[in-house]
Amino acid sequence: MCGISGYIGAGSPAVLEQMSAALIHRGPDESGLHVGDNFALAHRRLSVIDLASGQQPMQSPRGYILTYNGEIYNFQELRRELEQSGYTFSTSSDTEVLLNAYQEWGAECLSRLRGMFAFAIWDPERHELFLARDRVGIKPLYYLEHDGCFYFASEIKAFLQIPGYSPRLNRQVLPLYLTFRFTPGAETLFAGVKKLMPGHCMTVSAAKTSEPRCYWKVDFSPENKVDQKNWAEEFWSVFEESTRLRMISDVPLGSYLSGGLDSSLIVAAMSGLSTSPVETFSVGFRDQRFDESPFARQVAEHFSTAHHELRAEEEAADLLDQVIYHLDEPLADLATIPTFLMARETKPHVTVVLSGEGADELLGGYSKYRAFQWLAGLRCVAPKALGRAVASVSGNITLRRLSLAAGAHEAASAYLEMAAVFNRSEMVGLLTPEAAAAGISSDHICESIRPHFAPGRDPLSQLLSLDFHTWLPDDLLLKNDKMTMAHGVEARVPYLDHKLVELCARVPSQYKMRGRQEKILLRSVMQGRLPENICRRKKTGFTVPLEDWMQGPFGRRVDAVLSDETIRKQGLFRPEYIAALKQRPLNHPYYRRQFWSVAALGLWLERFGIEV
Repeated sequence: MCGISGYIGAGSPAVLEQMSAALIHRGPDESGLHVGDNFALAHRRLSVIDLASGQQPMQSPRGYILTYNGEIYNFQELRRELEQSGYTFSTSSDTEVLLNAYQEWGAECLSRLRGMFAFAIWDPERHELFLARDRVGIKPLYYLEHDGCFYFASEIKAFLQIPGYSPRLNRQVLPLYLTFRFTPGAETLFAGVKKLMPGHCMTVSAAKTSEPRCYWKVDFSPENKVDQKNWAEEFWSVFEESTRLRMISDVPLGSYLSGGLDSSLIVAAMSGLSTSPVETFSVGFRDQRFDESPFARQVAEHFSTAHHELRAEEEAADLLDQVIYHLDEPLADLATIPTFLMARETKPHVTVVLSGEGADELLGGYSKYRAFQWLAGLRCVAPKALGRAVASVSGNITLRRLSLAAGAHEAASAYLEMAAVFNRSEMVGLLTPEAAAAGISSDHICESIRPHFAPGRDPLSQLLSLDFHTWLPDDLLLKNDKMTMAHGVEARVPYLDHKLVELCARVPSQYKMRGRQEKILLRSVMQGRLPENICRRKKTGFTVPLEDWMQGPFGRRVDAVLSDETIRKQGLFRPEYIAALKQRPLNHPYYRRQFWSVAALGLWLERFGIEV
């Protein structure tokens, strides 16, 4: 696991060294720099496999040069195949395997890779850079074209070292952030900075930058060929293999454990594959409404793990600015704070951890999925009558949102009315006229998600497709990567092995969610492998007691960026709307999301000195 950066064009090696230095937290063990004719590549290394060799950038005898972040879990299998084709190896690293795989198969090597990765390879025959990102988006890769030069890096903060680059707010996508509390798609809120999307690759030469192309996509199209038992058996077979591959490491390894379904099944698989006790880590809160630590403790005791538990409240205020810095992009997900703290406490014990991201988006783990299924059924019956009936019941914001969703003319707009942090009318009230004029319209927001609501696809498959391609890479995986790599910890995600993803996309929706039951298939797999009460647990969600935190130093820090003076100076939000928002109850999920979305943006604007 590492930090990579580079350029092609009229760049400066000295500037690239500064860019690489900004990523030292991602690779504290070693650094490397290769300067070529009109291009340069840099690397910060976190040593995980083949600690004695595998230094980067790595150059082949034919002049191909690689800088790479990630892990190729099937590298030993690929190595044997390449050796049969005449390749010889001087290291035991997956880096050399990836380099030779590109030499042998070109861009087609991507279809053979099983892992998480973001990399750039200099192709001396074509005189161009080839960049790629893993299928799901576990590893980040950003790029910027500035002053006649193409730059790339694992994190946006590296670009702040480029002379003449001044961070400005990308107002065009601000409404996307305010709708979703993260920024989906290729654009970021840093003007000019783009993401290479998951499952995409691109080529860049000194003369031309190609449009990124998609090399892999998953289609959530359930099959009804086999029964639940067969699906469960196949799931466990692939999941256990995925876990085994992610336990390959030359450094200490453990797992995060919340006591929920997803992380508990990972620990069950690891314990069955390990000859020694698994190291497990959890975070708890004094407020029992948010505290899952007793369940984590039970699972740890069941599998006799070496368990570590910590508390998050005491340091929340002190960590806030560090969290904002390491996220790069504004992300209104309060779980970033305990995730950051847990990674810091993990580092003295292990360098690699397994975590449970992806299970909810593949197997139906969110209550909003049930709500949307219910809404879809009612909209088919009598959408206009339903809208009038719900609207007349109460002034309750939840019912108002449902009434708007019920009256929407299509599934995509119904989802936005139900789930948006700020819907269209609220955004009109929130933004100043100048800010609203610069942003994209609600029609464009709806257009950005419409492909996932394909006709003929059942409501659950529609939402799984949407969340897998947006919420998962642009919130959960961004958080997981940035918060762990802030401390030089590598997080691996067994549920997001692409073979398991493709399997889950084929599982019938009735085996994922039915009535008030969610994650039906996963619970079936867990039977006999975990304590019964853990198998029956409802999803708690990894969040924090925000209303309590706002009463202390944490709240004072947040209030400073939401002061009337600051809001007026920025010119993005109407001061009277922010003042009213600050008075609303933070224990209400809608107001809580709205408040923290605005607060996280304000903290980001201040931390990075963004020109608005």
